Amino acid sequence: MTRSTDVLATALAPAIWGSTYIVTTELLPPDYPLTVAMLRALPAGLLLLIWARQLPRGIWWLRSFLLGSLNFALFWAMLFVTAYRLPGGVAATLGAIQTH
Repeated sequence: MTRSTDVLATALAPAIWGSTYIVTTELLPPDYPLTVAMLRALPAGLLLLIWARQLPRGIWWLRSFLLGSLNFALFWAMLFVTAYRLPGGVAATLGAIQTH
């Protein structure tokens, strides 16, 4: 990769992440954060199951449930609850001042 490609890729990620708030407030139905979170996470999970071509076995059912709940379900649900309730300018300011 060239330097300009690296810079473009680095700039693209925050732009895409920041679009969550505008898409949520302008294009999605209001007051359904859990439904929107499910619609956001479920297709990716189903695609991963299709790609892996096997279901978890034994203790991995519990581990998969816990990891999925904490890493995706809870995260996306809280993200969309926040996007519906927090003004975009406040979210952008908080994102800009956090450490990376």
